[in-house]
Amino acid sequence: MLEFNNSTPLTMGVELELQIVNRRDYNLTRGSSDLLVVIDKTEHGYDIKPEITESMIEIATSVHTDHKEMLAELTAMRTLLISAADKLNLGLAGGGAHPFQHWEDQRIYPTDRYRLVSELYGYLAKQFTVYGQHIHIGCATGDEAIRLAHMLARYIPHFITMSASSPFYQGVDTTFQSSRLTSINAFPLSGYMPFVTDWDSFNAYFDKMSSLGIVASMKDFYWDIRPKPEYGTVEIRVCDTPLSIEVAVALAGYAQTLSKFFFAQQELKPAQDTYLTYSYNRFQACRFGLNGALINPINGTQTSIKEDILQTFDMLADIAQELGTTEAIELLRQRIQAGQSDADWLRASYEKSGSLSDVVRQQSAVWMAR
Repeated sequence: MLEFNNSTPLTMGVELELQIVNRRDYNLTRGSSDLLVVIDKTEHGYDIKPEITESMIEIATSVHTDHKEMLAELTAMRTLLISAADKLNLGLAGGGAHPFQHWEDQRIYPTDRYRLVSELYGYLAKQFTVYGQHIHIGCATGDEAIRLAHMLARYIPHFITMSASSPFYQGVDTTFQSSRLTSINAFPLSGYMPFVTDWDSFNAYFDKMSSLGIVASMKDFYWDIRPKPEYGTVEIRVCDTPLSIEVAVALAGYAQTLSKFFFAQQELKPAQDTYLTYSYNRFQACRFGLNGALINPINGTQTSIKEDILQTFDMLADIAQELGTTEAIELLRQRIQAGQSDADWLRASYEKSGSLSDVVRQQSAVWMAR
């Protein structure tokens, strides 16, 4: 049985997967091991670790209640990472996928877990060299985590759209705002959590999947949203890594605000019909971003994702004021009203230079605040 380690509601944390690039042509490079050696020469206490391939590194914040404190921590972590990268003549970048790397050039990071994933999934493991932001929201009980995961499912297109930063993949403009999730879709346990309504039901599902030999732990589920029982959180996993830490923190503030709304509105119950349009809405967000269509299966209405996000911001205004996330929401609102997205910025950069290498140089400069 999985034990849910209850945590303080509305606490939050963020994980960011970052690209490691050389400073010659700004292709991905196998730099994570060397980077970690240099970083660990400084006492820091931060959570910085390798990811599945050697051209990735992951940073994770500590537990926060205030998004401004989270931004301060990420700023300090960025300073440490930049210092180490400079010593090795490496660049670091956000973005959901490197624009022109080729998956067959990647190397699996040598840990037992990643070797097992590689043996199980074959070439998909190397194709998993994509970069995401994960947002954790604390929950008091397992039952509350299950409810929150289902309630947030309706808003997954928002998070995809506002973080989209992977228009290029394998040297091609995919015509998607976020191509990253197509790599994750290939895994058999991707998608969304089954419609269970409490922690006991989830445990029964997990026990059956485990007894069938399909999963060994929660890590084997690549769902868009999943409970994280060891942390006592719900984890949103659909975001591309934004080009800047400021946007990453604003997205966490939005998730915290939405969660506070649902914690307060206990009369709202998860609806299984949400999942009738889930995959369609998710595709619309990946493909078209703000211009995508969003269908509400409960009342049958259809609107643009842009309009739906802005209406949700208005709905959350009082809660954001109470929680202290108004500034985070406003940053996202301004970007949306201006029609700004990281994916559009990357395409515009390519239009100007005609060089994907130069695009990566520029996105690295953005993340490294240069």
